[in-house]
Amino acid sequence: MSEHATLAGIAAPLPLNNLDTDQIMPKQFLFGIDKSGLARGVLHDLRFDASGKAREEFVLNRPEYEGARILVTGANFGCGSSREHAVWGLQQAGIDAVIAPSFGEIFYFNAQNNRLLLITLDESVVAKLSAHVSDANTNRLNIDVANQRVTTSDGVHYAFDLPPRQKRMFIEGLDMIGMTLADSDAIRAFEARHEAAHPWMQIDLPKQRKTQAA
Repeated sequence: MSEHATLAGIAAPLPLNNLDTDQIMPKQFLFGIDKSGLARGVLHDLRFDASGKAREEFVLNRPEYEGARILVTGANFGCGSSREHAVWGLQQAGIDAVIAPSFGEIFYFNAQNNRLLLITLDESVVAKLSAHVSDANTNRLNIDVANQRVTTSDGVHYAFDLPPRQKRMFIEGLDMIGMTLADSDAIRAFEARHEAAHPWMQIDLPKQRKTQAA
């Protein structure tokens, strides 16, 4: 079985509804020209006060949740503006999965395309999981992606749905580009068939470049 077929680790409860992408990744952390260094911006205003001091009561600042890989959060997580940096930042901060009753639509697809696992469960189930992981003695979850179920530390299972494409991406360790490249043979075969059927549409790139240079 693939090393990506399961995910286990500390789960942090963050029972906040409508946590938007501006809160997940504030605008002042978006000035870089690449994806690096975004972990420091994740949930910044929840993690730190106005003077920059860490809020000791915030779950991700508490020692028992250090190294958390899973967030159990409220409804409509990731709503607001289209900000892929929110996904990248969560991943750089060590978050591999988010469990919630619902997600912002654009965030959902940004996350899935980057292999941040999003699990949608009934609100009552998420509340149970949040309460369960709020105890430092039971704050670990196991996510079986292959069999699509979340298991608590005391062995209770919760099934979840996952689109086949996203399931394959996670298990095989592929992002959106990797998923496309996995079908390279089929793409080349289609291209050959298309060019054979429509030869007048073929472009001779070397000849075209030579003509443009002249």
